[in-house]
Amino acid sequence: MKKLLTLILLSSFTLISCKDDEKPDEEPSKITIKTFDNAKVAFGEGLSQSAEGTFNFPANLDDVKTIKMYIKDICLNKDCDEWDRYANLYAKDKTTGEWYELGRFINPYWVGNEKLERGYEIDVTDFKSLLSGSTELKIYTETWNAKGRKYSVEFDFEKGTPDYKYSAVVPVIQYNKSSIDGVPYGKEFDTNKFDLTRQINIPNDAEIAYFRTIISGWGHALPGTCAEWCVKTHNIKLNNTNTFQHKLEGIGCAKNPVDNQEPGNWKPDRAGWCPGMVVPVRFNNIQKSMFGTAFTFEYEFENWTDNGSNKEGAYYAISTFVVVKSNSPINKPTITN
Repeated sequence: MKKLLTLILLSSFTLISCKDDEKPDEEPSKITIKTFDNAKVAFGEGLSQSAEGTFNFPANLDDVKTIKMYIKDICLNKDCDEWDRYANLYAKDKTTGEWYELGRFINPYWVGNEKLERGYEIDVTDFKSLLSGSTELKIYTETWNAKGRKYSVEFDFEKGTPDYKYSAVVPVIQYNKSSIDGVPYGKEFDTNKFDLTRQINIPNDAEIAYFRTIISGWGHALPGTCAEWCVKTHNIKLNNTNTFQHKLEGIGCAKNPVDNQEPGNWKPDRAGWCPGMVVPVRFNNIQKSMFGTAFTFEYEFENWTDNGSNKEGAYYAISTFVVVKSNSPINKPTITN
C-alpha cells in the first residue's frame, strides 16, 4: 500500500511539472493592419481621384524589423479604368502635416493585380517614424473617368531586431502629385515652382544616411517621345559635383507577372516604370564625411530639348527623401531651400 501511494504521488508530481514546463503562447512574428478596404477613386461629379483615412498602427515599434505595404488593385470583370494610370500612396507627417510618398505604382491595362497573391509589395520601413499610432493615409490615382479604380491596402509589421534602433526621414523634393504635376522636361520651367536644389544638414551622430528617390517619366514630346519612352541619365549633384546617377531605362515590362493586360500595350519598356508594376526606389548612400555639415543638393536632368511639336509635353514625377539611422536617439536632418 505504501508503494502504491508513492507511485500515485510521483505521477501527480510529474503531471503538475509538465504543466509548469509548458511554453506560453508565442507572440506572433508579424502584425497585419488592414487599412483601405475596396476604396474607390474616380473622376467625375461627386467623385474623387483620391481616398483618405485614419488608421491605428502599433504604438511601439521598437521590436519591429521591417514594415511591408501590400496594395490590391481591384478590377473585377474589367469594370475599372482601362488605362495605365499613375498612382501612389502617402502617409501624413503628424508634426508638419505634409504628405510623404510611401510608394508609387502604375495600374495595369484592363485588369487588376489579382495575379499577385497580396498585390503590389512595397517596403516602407524607411517611414517607420510616421507609421505608428493613429496615422492618416491617402491613396491617389490619375484616373479621368467614373469607373476609376478600387483598392485594399494592408501593412505587415514584422517582428525582430531592427538594423538600427532609431531612424528619421524627411523629404528633400516632392513633385509627385500626378504625372502632369511633375517637373517639365526639355524646356525652361519656373524655378520658383520647381526648385530642384536644397541645402541639407545630416546630424553628426547619424550612423548611416541615404537618399530614397522615386522617379518616372511621362509624355510623348519629340524628339525621342520623351519622357516616357526615351532613356536618359540624370545626376544628383552634391556640392556641385556629380555624385549619383539615375538611368531612366527599361525594367523588364514583358516579364511582369501581371501578364493578362490584353489588349493593352504593356510589354514595351518605359522610362523606369511598367504598367501593372511598382515604380522602383533608387537608393544612394551618403558618405559619413558629409555628416554634421551643410551641403548642397541638386537633382539635374540630362540635357534634352523639346522641339514643341507635341503639345502634350514631357514630365518627370519625382520624390527624394533623406533617411538617417542610429542606435542612439537622433534628430531629423534639416532641409532648406
